[in-house]
Amino acid sequence: MPVWDDLVGQDRVQAQLAAAARDADALVTAVSDGVPPPAASKMTHAWLFTGPPGSGRSTAARAFAAALQCTSPDRALGGEPGCGFCDGCHTSLIGTHADVEVVRTDLLSIGVKETRELVRRAQLSPAVGRWQVIVLEDADRLTEGAGNVLLKAVEEPAPRTVWLLCAPSLEDVLPTIRSRCRHLTLRTPPVSAVADVLVRRDGIEPAVAAAAARATQGHIGRARRLATDEAARSRRAAVLRLPLRVDDVGGCLKAAQELVDAAAEDAKQMAEEVDTKETEELRVALGAGAGAGSRMPRGTAGVMKELEDRQKRRRTRTQRDSLDLALIDLTGFYRDVLALQLGSNLAIANEEIRADLDRIARASGPERTLRRIEAIIACRDALDRNVAPLLAVEAMTMALRAG
Repeated sequence: MPVWDDLVGQDRVQAQLAAAARDADALVTAVSDGVPPPAASKMTHAWLFTGPPGSGRSTAARAFAAALQCTSPDRALGGEPGCGFCDGCHTSLIGTHADVEVVRTDLLSIGVKETRELVRRAQLSPAVGRWQVIVLEDADRLTEGAGNVLLKAVEEPAPRTVWLLCAPSLEDVLPTIRSRCRHLTLRTPPVSAVADVLVRRDGIEPAVAAAAARATQGHIGRARRLATDEAARSRRAAVLRLPLRVDDVGGCLKAAQELVDAAAEDAKQMAEEVDTKETEELRVALGAGAGAGSRMPRGTAGVMKELEDRQKRRRTRTQRDSLDLALIDLTGFYRDVLALQLGSNLAIANEEIRADLDRIARASGPERTLRRIEAIIACRDALDRNVAPLLAVEAMTMALRAG
Protein backbone atom coordinates (compact mmCIF):
# COMPACT_ATOMS: atom_id res chain seq x y z
CA MET A 1 0.00 0.00 0.00
CA PRO A 2 1.65 3.31 -1.06
CA VAL A 3 2.38 5.81 1.68
CA TRP A 4 -0.09 8.24 0.08
CA ASP A 5 -3.11 6.04 0.78
CA ASP A 6 -3.61 7.64 4.21
CA LEU A 7 -4.14 11.04 2.58
CA VAL A 8 -7.92 11.27 2.34
CA GLY A 9 -9.38 13.67 -0.21
CA GLN A 10 -6.05 15.42 -0.89
CA ASP A 11 -5.36 14.49 -4.52
CA ARG A 12 -3.71 17.81 -5.42
CA VAL A 13 -1.36 17.75 -2.42
CA GLN A 14 -0.53 14.11 -3.06
CA ALA A 15 0.45 14.88 -6.66
CA GLN A 16 2.71 17.73 -5.53
CA LEU A 17 4.44 15.64 -2.90
CA ALA A 18 4.88 12.67 -5.21
CA ALA A 19 6.51 14.92 -7.82
CA ALA A 20 8.82 16.43 -5.18
CA ALA A 21 9.77 12.94 -3.95
CA ARG A 22 10.70 11.92 -7.52
CA ASP A 23 12.87 15.02 -7.92
CA ALA A 24 14.47 14.42 -4.51
CA ASP A 25 15.31 10.88 -5.59
CA ALA A 26 16.87 12.17 -8.80
CA LEU A 27 18.84 14.79 -6.87
CA VAL A 28 20.38 12.25 -4.47
CA THR A 29 21.16 9.88 -7.33
CA ALA A 30 22.86 12.65 -9.32
CA VAL A 31 25.02 13.70 -6.37
CA SER A 32 26.07 10.11 -5.61
CA ASP A 33 26.95 9.54 -9.28
CA GLY A 34 28.96 12.77 -9.44
CA VAL A 35 26.82 14.35 -12.15
CA PRO A 36 25.16 17.80 -12.08
CA PRO A 37 21.75 17.82 -10.33
CA PRO A 38 18.59 18.47 -12.38
CA ALA A 39 18.21 22.13 -13.33
CA ALA A 40 14.53 22.45 -12.37
CA SER A 41 13.39 20.61 -9.26
CA LYS A 42 10.14 20.52 -7.33
CA MET A 43 12.10 19.55 -4.20
CA THR A 44 13.08 22.11 -1.55
CA HIS A 45 14.54 22.04 1.95
CA ALA A 46 11.55 23.44 3.92
CA TRP A 47 7.81 22.76 3.63
CA LEU A 48 4.85 24.19 5.51
CA PHE A 49 1.68 22.05 5.66
CA THR A 50 -1.42 24.03 6.62
CA GLY A 51 -5.09 23.12 6.82
CA PRO A 52 -8.01 22.87 9.26
CA PRO A 53 -7.95 20.33 12.11
CA GLY A 54 -8.51 16.83 10.81
CA SER A 55 -7.36 17.59 7.27
CA GLY A 56 -4.30 15.35 7.67
CA ARG A 57 -1.40 17.80 7.91
CA SER A 58 0.85 15.51 9.97
CA THR A 59 -0.23 12.47 7.94
CA ALA A 60 0.88 14.21 4.74
CA ALA A 61 4.19 15.23 6.31
CA ARG A 62 4.94 11.69 7.54
CA ALA A 63 3.98 10.21 4.16
CA PHE A 64 6.35 12.62 2.41
CA ALA A 65 9.11 11.75 4.90
CA ALA A 66 8.60 8.06 4.11
CA ALA A 67 8.71 8.70 0.35
CA LEU A 68 12.00 10.60 0.77
CA GLN A 69 13.49 7.58 2.60
CA CYS A 70 12.04 4.94 0.25
CA THR A 71 14.51 2.17 -0.63
CA SER A 72 12.27 0.06 -2.84
CA PRO A 73 14.22 -1.80 -5.55
CA ASP A 74 11.38 -1.00 -7.95
CA ARG A 75 12.65 2.59 -8.16
CA ALA A 76 15.51 1.41 -10.34
CA LEU A 77 12.89 0.14 -12.78
CA GLY A 78 10.95 3.40 -12.80
CA GLY A 79 8.82 2.80 -9.71
CA GLU A 80 7.52 5.71 -7.67
CA PRO A 81 9.12 6.60 -4.29
CA GLY A 82 6.82 5.80 -1.38
CA CYS A 83 6.02 2.13 -1.94
CA GLY A 84 4.92 1.67 1.69
CA PHE A 85 6.54 -1.79 1.99
CA CYS A 86 10.30 -1.25 2.06
CA ASP A 87 12.29 -0.76 5.24
CA GLY A 88 12.68 2.99 4.63
CA CYS A 89 8.95 3.56 4.22
CA HIS A 90 7.90 1.23 7.03
CA THR A 91 10.27 2.59 9.68
CA SER A 92 9.48 6.19 8.72
CA LEU A 93 5.74 5.64 9.12
CA ILE A 94 5.97 3.86 12.49
CA GLY A 95 8.51 6.34 13.88
CA THR A 96 11.66 4.22 14.17
CA HIS A 97 13.74 5.49 11.23
CA ALA A 98 17.11 6.83 12.39
CA ASP A 99 16.91 9.85 10.07
CA VAL A 100 13.27 10.86 10.58
CA GLU A 101 12.55 12.89 13.71
CA VAL A 102 8.84 13.46 14.39
CA VAL A 103 8.26 16.19 16.97
CA ARG A 104 4.88 16.64 18.63
CA THR A 105 4.19 18.27 21.96
CA ASP A 106 1.70 17.53 24.70
CA LEU A 107 2.53 20.87 26.34
CA LEU A 108 1.22 24.36 25.65
CA SER A 109 4.31 25.46 23.71
CA ILE A 110 7.66 24.42 22.26
CA GLY A 111 10.51 26.31 23.86
CA VAL A 112 14.00 27.42 22.91
CA LYS A 113 15.76 24.46 24.55
CA GLU A 114 13.85 21.84 22.55
CA THR A 115 14.25 23.80 19.32
CA ARG A 116 18.00 24.14 19.73
CA GLU A 117 18.25 20.37 20.07
CA LEU A 118 16.31 19.98 16.80
CA VAL A 119 18.56 22.47 15.04
CA ARG A 120 21.62 20.59 16.28
CA ARG A 121 20.23 17.34 14.91
CA ALA A 122 19.36 18.99 11.59
CA GLN A 123 23.05 19.76 11.00
CA LEU A 124 23.95 16.06 11.03
CA SER A 125 24.34 14.03 7.87
CA PRO A 126 21.87 11.17 7.32
CA ALA A 127 22.96 8.05 9.19
CA VAL A 128 21.28 5.35 7.10
CA GLY A 129 18.74 7.14 4.89
CA ARG A 130 18.85 9.49 1.94
CA TRP A 131 17.75 12.60 3.86
CA GLN A 132 17.70 13.94 7.41
CA VAL A 133 13.99 14.75 7.89
CA ILE A 134 12.55 16.82 10.78
CA VAL A 135 8.75 16.72 11.06
CA LEU A 136 7.48 19.44 13.41
CA GLU A 137 3.78 18.68 13.88
CA ASP A 138 3.00 21.67 16.13
CA ALA A 139 4.90 24.51 14.51
CA ASP A 140 2.17 26.90 15.66
CA ARG A 141 3.19 26.21 19.28
CA LEU A 142 6.73 27.55 18.89
CA THR A 143 7.43 30.44 21.24
CA GLU A 144 8.85 33.59 19.69
CA GLY A 145 12.33 32.72 20.90
CA ALA A 146 12.04 29.17 19.56
CA GLY A 147 10.85 30.52 16.21
CA ASN A 148 13.92 32.73 15.96
CA VAL A 149 16.16 29.73 16.70
CA LEU A 150 14.43 27.71 13.98
CA LEU A 151 14.68 30.57 11.49
CA LYS A 152 18.47 30.35 11.39
CA ALA A 153 18.32 26.63 10.55
CA VAL A 154 15.73 27.17 7.80
CA GLU A 155 17.75 30.05 6.33
CA GLU A 156 20.98 28.05 6.17
CA PRO A 157 19.98 24.38 5.89
CA ALA A 158 22.36 21.46 5.78
CA PRO A 159 22.66 19.95 2.27
CA ARG A 160 20.63 16.79 2.99
CA THR A 161 18.17 18.11 5.62
CA VAL A 162 14.45 18.67 5.05
CA TRP A 163 12.14 20.54 7.44
CA LEU A 164 8.43 19.61 7.36
CA LEU A 165 6.40 22.07 9.47
CA CYS A 166 2.68 21.66 10.24
CA ALA A 167 0.30 24.40 11.41
CA PRO A 168 -3.42 25.23 11.11
CA SER A 169 -2.77 28.35 9.00
CA LEU A 170 0.03 30.48 7.58
CA GLU A 171 -0.69 33.18 10.18
CA ASP A 172 0.23 30.73 12.96
CA VAL A 173 3.87 30.70 11.84
CA LEU A 174 6.34 33.58 11.96
CA PRO A 175 6.39 35.49 8.63
CA THR A 176 10.17 35.10 8.41
CA ILE A 177 9.83 31.31 8.61
CA ARG A 178 6.86 30.85 6.29
CA SER A 179 8.54 33.04 3.65
CA ARG A 180 11.32 30.45 3.44
CA CYS A 181 9.02 27.42 3.11
CA ARG A 182 7.03 25.95 0.25
CA HIS A 183 3.37 26.03 1.20
CA LEU A 184 0.92 23.15 0.89
CA THR A 185 -2.69 23.81 1.89
CA LEU A 186 -4.89 20.84 2.73
CA ARG A 187 -8.68 20.91 2.75
CA THR A 188 -11.24 19.25 4.96
CA PRO A 189 -11.90 15.80 3.44
CA PRO A 190 -15.43 15.08 2.17
CA VAL A 191 -17.64 13.28 4.68
CA SER A 192 -18.17 10.40 2.23
CA ALA A 193 -14.41 9.90 1.83
CA VAL A 194 -13.88 9.75 5.60
CA ALA A 195 -16.71 7.24 6.02
CA ASP A 196 -15.23 5.09 3.25
CA VAL A 197 -11.82 5.08 4.98
CA LEU A 198 -13.36 4.02 8.29
CA VAL A 199 -15.11 1.11 6.60
CA ARG A 200 -12.14 -0.04 4.50
CA ARG A 201 -9.27 0.36 6.97
CA ASP A 202 -10.89 0.07 10.37
CA GLY A 203 -13.64 -2.45 9.60
CA ILE A 204 -16.35 -0.20 11.05
CA GLU A 205 -19.98 -0.81 10.14
CA PRO A 206 -21.05 1.50 7.28
CA ALA A 207 -23.90 3.08 9.26
CA VAL A 208 -21.65 3.82 12.26
CA ALA A 209 -18.88 5.13 9.99
CA ALA A 210 -21.28 7.43 8.14
CA ALA A 211 -22.70 8.80 11.40
CA ALA A 212 -19.22 9.44 12.85
CA ALA A 213 -17.95 11.12 9.68
CA ARG A 214 -21.07 13.29 9.47
CA ALA A 215 -20.90 14.25 13.15
CA THR A 216 -17.26 15.36 12.92
CA GLN A 217 -17.69 17.01 9.49
CA GLY A 218 -14.71 15.30 7.90
CA HIS A 219 -12.23 15.29 10.80
CA ILE A 220 -10.54 11.92 10.27
CA GLY A 221 -9.03 11.42 13.72
CA ARG A 222 -12.14 12.45 15.62
CA ALA A 223 -14.36 10.36 13.35
CA ARG A 224 -12.26 7.25 14.01
CA ARG A 225 -12.33 7.85 17.76
CA LEU A 226 -16.07 8.50 17.76
CA ALA A 227 -16.74 5.35 15.77
CA THR A 228 -14.59 3.10 17.96
CA ASP A 229 -14.93 4.58 21.48
CA GLU A 230 -18.24 4.28 23.30
CA ALA A 231 -17.06 6.68 26.03
CA ALA A 232 -16.33 9.35 23.42
CA ARG A 233 -19.85 8.98 22.03
CA SER A 234 -21.31 9.30 25.54
CA ARG A 235 -19.31 12.46 26.26
CA ARG A 236 -20.39 14.01 22.99
CA ALA A 237 -24.04 13.19 23.67
CA ALA A 238 -23.76 14.94 27.05
CA VAL A 239 -22.31 18.06 25.42
CA LEU A 240 -25.11 18.18 22.86
CA ARG A 241 -27.68 18.20 25.68
CA LEU A 242 -26.23 21.42 27.09
CA PRO A 243 -28.33 23.81 24.91
CA LEU A 244 -31.45 22.23 26.42
CA ARG A 245 -30.31 22.94 29.99
CA VAL A 246 -29.67 26.71 29.92
CA ASP A 247 -33.24 27.90 30.53
CA ASP A 248 -32.34 29.56 33.87
CA VAL A 249 -29.27 30.91 35.66
CA GLY A 250 -28.96 27.83 37.88
CA GLY A 251 -29.03 25.54 34.87
CA CYS A 252 -26.35 27.64 33.14
CA LEU A 253 -23.97 27.50 36.11
CA LYS A 254 -24.55 23.79 36.69
CA ALA A 255 -24.00 22.94 33.01
CA ALA A 256 -20.78 24.98 32.96
CA GLN A 257 -19.45 23.25 36.08
CA GLU A 258 -20.22 19.80 34.70
CA LEU A 259 -18.54 20.61 31.38
CA VAL A 260 -15.36 21.82 33.09
CA ASP A 261 -15.37 18.88 35.53
CA ALA A 262 -15.74 16.40 32.66
CA ALA A 263 -12.75 17.95 30.86
CA ALA A 264 -10.68 17.84 34.06
CA GLU A 265 -11.59 14.19 34.63
CA ASP A 266 -10.61 13.34 31.04
CA ALA A 267 -7.26 15.05 31.55
CA LYS A 268 -6.72 13.23 34.84
CA GLN A 269 -7.49 9.81 33.35
CA MET A 270 -5.23 10.39 30.36
CA ALA A 271 -2.38 11.68 32.52
CA GLU A 272 -2.40 9.23 35.41
CA GLU A 273 -0.91 6.25 33.61
CA VAL A 274 1.66 8.31 31.70
CA ASP A 275 2.68 10.37 34.74
CA THR A 276 3.18 7.31 36.93
CA LYS A 277 5.33 5.58 34.31
CA GLU A 278 7.42 8.71 33.67
CA THR A 279 8.00 9.33 37.36
CA GLU A 280 9.04 5.74 38.08
CA GLU A 281 11.39 5.64 35.06
CA LEU A 282 13.06 8.87 36.17
CA ARG A 283 13.42 7.64 39.74
CA VAL A 284 15.14 4.48 38.54
CA ALA A 285 17.37 6.48 36.17
CA LEU A 286 18.43 8.73 39.06
CA GLY A 287 19.36 5.73 41.19
CA ALA A 288 16.37 5.44 43.52
CA GLY A 289 15.13 2.03 44.55
CA ALA A 290 11.93 0.54 43.17
CA GLY A 291 8.65 1.78 44.65
CA ALA A 292 7.27 5.22 45.40
CA GLY A 293 8.47 5.16 49.03
CA SER A 294 12.14 4.57 48.27
CA ARG A 295 14.63 7.31 49.12
CA MET A 296 15.88 9.62 46.36
CA PRO A 297 19.63 10.34 46.04
CA ARG A 298 20.89 13.78 47.03
CA GLY A 299 20.76 16.52 44.42
CA THR A 300 17.87 15.06 42.42
CA ALA A 301 15.03 17.15 43.85
CA GLY A 302 15.35 19.76 41.09
CA VAL A 303 15.05 17.16 38.34
CA MET A 304 11.95 15.66 39.93
CA LYS A 305 10.42 19.13 40.34
CA GLU A 306 11.05 19.85 36.65
CA LEU A 307 9.21 16.64 35.70
CA GLU A 308 6.28 17.53 37.97
CA ASP A 309 6.02 20.97 36.38
CA ARG A 310 6.06 19.45 32.91
CA GLN A 311 3.33 16.98 33.84
CA LYS A 312 1.22 19.81 35.29
CA ARG A 313 1.55 21.80 32.05
CA ARG A 314 0.58 18.71 30.07
CA ARG A 315 -2.55 18.19 32.17
CA THR A 316 -3.47 21.84 31.61
CA ARG A 317 -3.21 21.43 27.87
CA THR A 318 -5.12 18.13 27.90
CA GLN A 319 -7.96 19.75 29.84
CA ARG A 320 -7.99 22.69 27.46
CA ASP A 321 -8.02 20.40 24.42
CA SER A 322 -10.90 18.38 25.89
CA LEU A 323 -12.89 21.57 26.54
CA ASP A 324 -12.13 22.84 23.05
CA LEU A 325 -13.40 19.60 21.53
CA ALA A 326 -16.66 19.99 23.47
CA LEU A 327 -17.01 23.56 22.24
CA ILE A 328 -16.50 22.43 18.64
CA ASP A 329 -19.33 19.92 19.07
CA LEU A 330 -21.48 22.68 20.56
CA THR A 331 -20.74 24.92 17.59
CA GLY A 332 -21.86 22.09 15.30
CA PHE A 333 -25.17 21.90 17.19
CA TYR A 334 -25.96 25.57 16.56
CA ARG A 335 -24.68 25.34 13.00
CA ASP A 336 -27.37 22.69 12.41
CA VAL A 337 -29.96 24.90 14.11
CA LEU A 338 -29.01 27.79 11.82
CA ALA A 339 -29.26 25.56 8.75
CA LEU A 340 -32.81 24.56 9.75
CA GLN A 341 -33.82 28.16 10.46
CA LEU A 342 -32.58 29.33 7.05
CA GLY A 343 -34.04 26.37 5.17
CA SER A 344 -30.59 25.44 3.89
CA ASN A 345 -29.90 22.29 1.90
CA LEU A 346 -26.77 21.77 4.00
CA ALA A 347 -26.53 18.25 5.46
CA ILE A 348 -27.34 18.08 9.16
CA ALA A 349 -24.35 16.84 11.16
CA ASN A 350 -26.35 15.76 14.23
CA GLU A 351 -29.21 13.94 12.54
CA GLU A 352 -29.66 11.64 15.54
CA ILE A 353 -30.97 14.57 17.65
CA ARG A 354 -33.10 16.15 14.94
CA ALA A 355 -36.03 16.65 17.35
CA ASP A 356 -33.90 18.77 19.71
CA LEU A 357 -32.55 20.80 16.80
CA ASP A 358 -36.08 21.48 15.54
CA ARG A 359 -37.17 22.56 19.02
CA ILE A 360 -34.35 25.11 19.39
CA ALA A 361 -34.82 26.31 15.80
CA ARG A 362 -38.52 27.02 16.35
CA ALA A 363 -37.92 28.78 19.68
CA SER A 364 -35.55 31.44 18.28
CA GLY A 365 -34.42 33.19 15.12
CA PRO A 366 -31.20 33.10 13.07
CA GLU A 367 -29.91 36.27 14.74
CA ARG A 368 -29.99 34.67 18.18
CA THR A 369 -28.35 31.52 16.84
CA LEU A 370 -25.50 33.55 15.35
CA ARG A 371 -25.00 35.34 18.67
CA ARG A 372 -24.80 31.97 20.39
CA ILE A 373 -22.17 30.74 17.93
CA GLU A 374 -20.23 33.96 18.57
CA ALA A 375 -20.43 33.28 22.33
CA ILE A 376 -18.85 29.85 21.83
CA ILE A 377 -16.08 31.35 19.68
CA ALA A 378 -15.48 33.98 22.37
CA CYS A 379 -15.16 31.22 24.97
CA ARG A 380 -12.56 29.41 22.87
CA ASP A 381 -10.62 32.68 22.47
CA ALA A 382 -10.78 33.27 26.23
CA LEU A 383 -9.38 29.80 26.92
CA ASP A 384 -6.52 30.52 24.49
CA ARG A 385 -5.75 33.63 26.57
CA ASN A 386 -5.54 31.50 29.73
CA VAL A 387 -8.79 32.72 31.26
CA ALA A 388 -9.93 30.42 34.08
CA PRO A 389 -11.92 27.63 32.33
CA LEU A 390 -14.92 27.77 34.67
CA LEU A 391 -15.21 31.54 34.33
CA ALA A 392 -15.04 31.37 30.53
CA VAL A 393 -17.57 28.54 30.26
CA GLU A 394 -19.99 30.18 32.70
CA ALA A 395 -19.91 33.39 30.64
CA MET A 396 -20.64 31.30 27.54
CA THR A 397 -23.59 29.41 29.03
CA MET A 398 -25.14 32.69 30.24
CA ALA A 399 -24.73 34.10 26.71
CA LEU A 400 -26.36 30.94 25.26
CA ARG A 401 -29.34 31.53 27.56
CA ALA A 402 -29.67 35.18 26.54
CA GLY A 403 -29.28 34.43 22.83
